Amino acid sequence: MSYLVLARKWRPKNFADTVGQEHVLRALTNALESQRLHHAYLFAGTRGVGKTTIARILAKALNCKTGITAEPCGTCAACQEIDEGRFVDLIEVDAASKTKVDDTRELLDNVQYAPASGRFKVYLIDEVHMLSKSSFNALLKTLEEPPPHVKFLLATTDPQKLPITVLSRCLQFNLKRLTPKLIGDRLQHICEAEGVNAEPATLAMIARAADGSLRDALSLLDQAIAYCGGDVSETDVATMLGTIDRQHVSRILRLLAQGDSAGLMSAVAEIDQQFPDYARLLQDLARSLQQIAVYQVVGAADTDDDFAESELAEFAAAISHEDAQLFYQTALLGGRDLYLAPDPRCGVEMTLLRMLAFRPDASAAENEPGRDTQPKSASKVPARSAAPELPKVAQQKAQKKTGAAVNGQEAAAEDWQDPDWSVLIERLQLSGAVKLLAANCAYQRREGNSLYLLLDARSESLLTKSRQQTLATALAGEFGEPLRIEIAVGRAEKETPIQTEARIVDEKLEAARQSLEADPNVRALKDMFGAELKADSIEIVANENSTAQE
Repeated sequence: MSYLVLARKWRPKNFADTVGQEHVLRALTNALESQRLHHAYLFAGTRGVGKTTIARILAKALNCKTGITAEPCGTCAACQEIDEGRFVDLIEVDAASKTKVDDTRELLDNVQYAPASGRFKVYLIDEVHMLSKSSFNALLKTLEEPPPHVKFLLATTDPQKLPITVLSRCLQFNLKRLTPKLIGDRLQHICEAEGVNAEPATLAMIARAADGSLRDALSLLDQAIAYCGGDVSETDVATMLGTIDRQHVSRILRLLAQGDSAGLMSAVAEIDQQFPDYARLLQDLARSLQQIAVYQVVGAADTDDDFAESELAEFAAAISHEDAQLFYQTALLGGRDLYLAPDPRCGVEMTLLRMLAFRPDASAAENEPGRDTQPKSASKVPARSAAPELPKVAQQKAQKKTGAAVNGQEAAAEDWQDPDWSVLIERLQLSGAVKLLAANCAYQRREGNSLYLLLDARSESLLTKSRQQTLATALAGEFGEPLRIEIAVGRAEKETPIQTEARIVDEKLEAARQSLEADPNVRALKDMFGAELKADSIEIVANENSTAQE
């Protein structure tokens, strides 16, 4: 008898044997037990998570000779024929190979006929998103109102490509990617049943390589058994998958913690002799850094047999929280850009060097001019030994308070003869609508403790009593005396801060336009090709050396 691969041999025959997808199984079980059956189901998810398997089990549940049940017997003629793929009333269609509208019409020609032997005629359409637009249109009417003896089971890996008209006619179930832990436990169960010796670390390695797909994991296990000649060993599986030995990853983490760039280059040279998969090296490194970061926060991590508890604690103590986050992000970006490197080894070397290059240097920070040289733990507590020098505005406040009461109002009045209203607004540290209200006002005059402002009529909606009071309170706190604000609406002779800013921007744009018009290169383009300079495309770009540049 020919050998049956593990992915087919261990395909679940009922809902109880299905791994994961509890949210889908619960809904289907309740629907079968209560006889509340929909006419069309859509199963969506990545490859190898159980879409077609669940659909076939549902077909058995609908056609089992014992009746519609969530637990098909598996022994009747219908159940056995469905398991063997020869049940006449289960029509399986691969939409990837039958995309034409003629294929769909031919398929639907027999919909009106009753089932030959089963209770329902079940149409299982796999990769349904591959159907053409015309095929979907031909399917819509039947999909919405099929005969009572017909059920549609659709499976797809890309539900985004399905028309919304199809989605609205189906009950949609999104199947999740399986976790490495769940896959590893299933592989352990299968190995025990098959009499294959395999360490948990080896199965965990295969589970991670499967990337959420149990079918891929079983195929890799089949390959590993063949590669190892029977029992599955960690070293052989690592070689087969191109996985880097965990000892190399541990060595790289220690060298990163020590900041030893020469040691890192030596480690990569040693790894290179094993013809490794460098993309997987960066993935393993990122996974290890994630476990370290979690351990630093919660004191424990699901290591998935990557590291012993003591080793993980060692890394968590040697690598700071900031470095762990930096190294993790750099490893992800290095893996993403690996194909751009001259060769994979160069890409990994530059990624590791980048981790150290961007790592905060404590000694450099201490020697930086103007940098606080206190230890990190002590820098959180501000020093209070010396009284800070009062800012100029605070000194003015103190002078006003200590001055003669008679001359106080006269001095304040002199200060308010012609203030720079724009500078004053920034000094008040206003925010939101209050700052917008002040910026659209022009200063008029002061009479006693009352300030008179004129609000641009186009911004009248900004004026409310609460905003006006907030502005008055900010001004009173700034100058250390009670002040009242009177805001009128109209057109002022003076510019408001908003108008001044807009005028400056317009002047810079006009200067930039004139500069471009006078540019000899622009003139040459106009003369030779009839080019036209569009003023709307000119923008002001801020830089570090100047406020703005054209």
